[in-house]
Amino acid sequence: MTAILKTRDVHLSYAKQEALHGVNLDFDDHSITALIGPSGCGKSTFLRCLNRMNDLIPKTTVTGSFQFHGKDIYAPTTNLVELRKQIGMVFQQPNPFPFSVYENVTYGLKLAGHTNRHYLDEQVERSLKQAAVWDETKDALNKNAMSFSGGQQQRICIARLLAVQPDIILLDEPTSALDPISSAQIETTLLALKKTYCIIIVTHNLQQASRIADRTAFMLNGNLIEDDLTSKMFTKPANQATSDYLNGKFG
Repeated sequence: MTAILKTRDVHLSYAKQEALHGVNLDFDDHSITALIGPSGCGKSTFLRCLNRMNDLIPKTTVTGSFQFHGKDIYAPTTNLVELRKQIGMVFQQPNPFPFSVYENVTYGLKLAGHTNRHYLDEQVERSLKQAAVWDETKDALNKNAMSFSGGQQQRICIARLLAVQPDIILLDEPTSALDPISSAQIETTLLALKKTYCIIIVTHNLQQASRIADRTAFMLNGNLIEDDLTSKMFTKPANQATSDYLNGKFG
């Protein structure tokens, strides 16, 4: 496996309160990495460092090394619009824009200057198929995306992200607001997408991590406690705190 993104000694502070204490993690292409740990452990905070979403929070300081394709994503010359196109994010609550499915999926493409209708049509079909929501939307592309079910909305959001052809997909508890059937559909979609993308998912659902993740990283109180193959971590964790968390003793 080739690491597409390498992070070293990542610290993050809100004002004077440090929330991440020197995290080191690598992320491989064509794989799913799950970030697990109790609420407030820093997993979503760390995830948002990876495409600089924490830049939007006042008095936030991030230090450390973030090498994406060998380039520092925190360099002053980094184009944030381009970065967030390459490292896209799907949030906990489905957040389609309040217009048609077609307009949602083509939004980023049009921002990038694409106007050819044939090209846009092709990308809409490709993206919705990749997100496993084409069959439900192909005859309703002009329908408001917000009129679909929660699970369908989340897959439309994934399609919107896929349309701009990112390298990395970040997901912050993408199924926590969904019913079990919709969650299972998202998981199946992610397993298919990892053939093409690097996927990093924050999840509070340990069963979900064990089902879909190639690697799992356990965080506690802003520290990375353990990072290993999911199959190994869930059967023979190296750290007692990891074992206690996986066995439901806290969290």
